[in-house]
Amino acid sequence: MPDGGRLILLGAPLGNPGDASARLRDTLARADVVAAEDTRRLIRLARDLDISIGGRIVSYFEGNEERRTPELVEAVLGGALVALVTDAGMPSVSDPGYRLVRAALDAGVPVTVAPGPSAVTTALALSGLPTDRFCFEGFLPRSGGGRRSRLRALAAEERTLVFFEAPHRVADALADLAATFGAERPAALCRELTKTYEEVLRRPLGELAAWAVAGEPRGEITLVVAGAPATTAEVPADADLRAAVADLEATGTSRRDAITAVATEYGLRRRHVYAAVHPPAATR
Repeated sequence: MPDGGRLILLGAPLGNPGDASARLRDTLARADVVAAEDTRRLIRLARDLDISIGGRIVSYFEGNEERRTPELVEAVLGGALVALVTDAGMPSVSDPGYRLVRAALDAGVPVTVAPGPSAVTTALALSGLPTDRFCFEGFLPRSGGGRRSRLRALAAEERTLVFFEAPHRVADALADLAATFGAERPAALCRELTKTYEEVLRRPLGELAAWAVAGEPRGEITLVVAGAPATTAEVPADADLRAAVADLEATGTSRRDAITAVATEYGLRRRHVYAAVHPPAATR
């Protein structure tokens, strides 16, 4: 492969052009090919940044990425610097990009990234909810049945959850979240992040659902939902512990090892299981 060919993913501002990095500006100005999710938004961004895009601009979105991916990989193999930019945030994160990155790696094409703003971490930081452990679920299924099924699978998730949602579906999504997770589960609805009308509503799911029904929210929306309260496992009764140890002994396990195995299984101290198997003699 000729020197210089590579693919670079560009993290674009969420809304405020002032968040654009110096690498984003430099790469857009010197890339041989700029693949954009929306070419009109790219041109508007370049105008806001007061830069000129010297390379060829091509569209790269859900409708044409399967066809255009091989073309872009071939361009890199030919020595071109190909930049991929989506409407906001990082390519591949609920945006086009994964298919191109996978194809580039399979072809041995160098791939790098110019990091930029992320709606996921921005909303998480603003939410006021725990940030030490979280999971990103992207967009929920569009159909009501599919959405409710996904939420039931997540109802016991203890990490903070982050979702993207379209404005016209957010009321239904919040209603299903409140019904599945509980109306009192803390959450934050973040809209128009970094833009003039940025808004963050920190309320229980039930209140957010009612708010969304009262007037359809507009703009890009990120939902942050508190994880489920940690569950405390119920300690088995002594009779159940004795039965578990007896079952292991019946298979040839020594009583000592059986007690250790049962204690490990239930997350108990060994002496707790030992006391259940060897209760103190009754006082006469």
